[in-house]
Amino acid sequence: MSALLNFLPGPLDLLQILIVASAFYYVLRFLARTRAIQMLVGLLVLAMTYFIAELVNLELIAHILEQLFDYGVIAAIIVFHPELRAALARLGQSRMIRFFNRLEEREVVEELVEAVDRLARAKIGGIVAIQRDVGLEEYAETGTRIHARVGADLLVSLFAPYGPLHDGAVLVEGDTIIAAGVILPLTQFPVADRSLGTRHRAALGLSEETDSLIIVVSEETSQISMAYRGRLSRNVTLATVRTALAGGSIDTLATGDDG
Repeated sequence: MSALLNFLPGPLDLLQILIVASAFYYVLRFLARTRAIQMLVGLLVLAMTYFIAELVNLELIAHILEQLFDYGVIAAIIVFHPELRAALARLGQSRMIRFFNRLEEREVVEELVEAVDRLARAKIGGIVAIQRDVGLEEYAETGTRIHARVGADLLVSLFAPYGPLHDGAVLVEGDTIIAAGVILPLTQFPVADRSLGTRHRAALGLSEETDSLIIVVSEETSQISMAYRGRLSRNVTLATVRTALAGGSIDTLATGDDG
């Protein structure tokens, strides 16, 4: 009986197990909402292939995979760079820090809402993608890099007709416009509503690949639409835009009506 008790974990061991399990849970939960989970599955397949190759003495395959794993850590850092940066950013966003950032976030939200309102009133088409957890760096490479604070005047000017950047999308990260004139991927799924233009299809395409919130202003109808998680909500109000930007009802768009 005493020998069995020696193998039971103590309070400190249980605490360490709890911390490690919580860390794994947090990482897996975070990756599950990003495209990185697909890459993680691919790495697990390679690991299983390596163990099978070792088991049945497939020396060439095992040697190639060993060489691949030697640089795996560096490759993982490069591949998962956007996700790692987003995870560390979220880790540092304690409640106290968020409390002090609320005023600044509200200012950014109001600037975005004002820009959308002015674009709709002037019948100027525009598409703005607000980054959340999944980075938009790879999409920013297709446009013109801009490092400027979010402002209604700047956003409206970027979409001004006949301007060099008016046809593309604007990417926003936090309180910063990171790129303009960006080319977004069009949705790969059939769209029942044939009245949807290129901007709406691009908004759907980006929302299918990332967790960004995308706002679209139609130059034909002045209607405002929002795309999130592969769903498009059309003819939304400025109040809805404001609430969604503030994080109040973004998730409802993923199950809301397309119309």
